[in-house]
Amino acid sequence: MNQLLGQRYRTAELLGTGGASSVYRATDENLGRDVAVKVFNPSTSDDDDYRRQHTETLLLATLNHPGLVTLHDAGLHEDESGRTTSFLVMEIVDGRDLRKLLKAERLEPLEVAQLGADLADALAYIHSQGVIHRDVKPANILLYRAGEHDTRLYSKLTDFGIARMVNATMATATGATIGTANYLSPEQAHGSVVDAKSDIYSLGLVLLECLTGQKAFPGAVVEAAVARLLRDPEVPDSLGPVWGTLLTSMTARDPQQRPDAHEVALVLREYALDADESKVLRPLIGTRSDEPADPSEPVTGGVMTNGIVTGNVITGKVYIPAPPAHAPRLG
Repeated sequence: MNQLLGQRYRTAELLGTGGASSVYRATDENLGRDVAVKVFNPSTSDDDDYRRQHTETLLLATLNHPGLVTLHDAGLHEDESGRTTSFLVMEIVDGRDLRKLLKAERLEPLEVAQLGADLADALAYIHSQGVIHRDVKPANILLYRAGEHDTRLYSKLTDFGIARMVNATMATATGATIGTANYLSPEQAHGSVVDAKSDIYSLGLVLLECLTGQKAFPGAVVEAAVARLLRDPEVPDSLGPVWGTLLTSMTARDPQQRPDAHEVALVLREYALDADESKVLRPLIGTRSDEPADPSEPVTGGVMTNGIVTGNVITGKVYIPAPPAHAPRLG
């Protein structure tokens, strides 16, 4: 697709497709920058797809948080056949979504905690604005690095197409169950009233999949949706007590037993901080012995500098030779 939308956005390669839209990389010819353009399938003003598009536009226009994809612009485009489609112009996130990442590799618990805390912060923000996402899943989580040499991944939550305002009129047909079956909350699967705790359940399933590499409720749509009404997801003991307690509470079938997003973020930040501080850096140079020096043994011939003894001693695994007693003779 190579079209000029809104007389300024030149579309290029396709980045992804969904049931009701396609996302393209595009160039904003007015500002000379790359953007992402979400082009919706043609619809009429009285169908559910149109209401979802309108809802997403209005929601994104009111939300501003580092953990959310930023909306730049929105408009309508009429194609050659006379059909009108709406489009959203958003910031481009150079990376890949979590679904693709999980297919290629496993994440370490520290990485999962960092990503989970970022996502929980984003959810806490939208919940404070009276918004429920209702479709938290790996495909809607974009991952990127803030800089070329950044040592960690950051996340942005996207696709508010089926989000709704708390206590507002639903943007879909009455009684419709929407969301992705593998990550639905029990109340979504049952068609009951949905609140912010539904997003917590879905995030819990996402984090559990990141840690285990397996979906908690795989299978076809009906099978996956019904399964969570009959049992809780299995949280392996091998994940440890922190993950076990957190994920079990996040995926409780009773929404009132689940923590809120801010509480989840606090637990994960503390876990990530503890895990990061406990990491031992491996020495890169001058190893003399595979065994570190016994700190109880006396040190001779050394000099204490900023808490590190140098001079013919082993500090960790790094050998620092003592200076010569006499200057070398010349000639």
